[in-house]
Amino acid sequence: MIKRKTQPRAQPEGELDAGKLDLGEDFQDAECLLISEVKVLLEAQYEGRKEEEDKEMSGVFTRTLEYVQKFSRYTNRDTIKEVRALMKPTNLHPFECAQLGNLCCSEYEEAKSLIPSIGDKISDEDLDSLLKQMDSLKKYQG
Repeated sequence: MIKRKTQPRAQPEGELDAGKLDLGEDFQDAECLLISEVKVLLEAQYEGRKEEEDKEMSGVFTRTLEYVQKFSRYTNRDTIKEVRALMKPTNLHPFECAQLGNLCCSEYEEAKSLIPSIGDKISDEDLDSLLKQMDSLKKYQG
């Protein structure tokens, strides 16, 4: 077994907690993407590289593409846009919106359990309605 010399990662000051939307400085102004959006981006990059014969895909790129293809909930761009449009009028943080879109919870209790930062930002009825609309989009996408 080969041992690599690695430098220990600097630990952030204080504990980070996604449940409280404490994501750290690096993610302060970052755009949170749905896995389906990452899939669209990577597939476009793959198609562009595929045309160039001398460019080969890295193992990380290939594995990441396989991952997003496996776990993508929405299969076309129009559905992704509609899901984003559904979440836009909510008072939710972009991270929470991405989590809702990626997890595709079937009930509001499950969503609030998995994404505790949602708390009281959205009523149970509104969250339930949002989840049902997202599920409908997922079921009937073209």
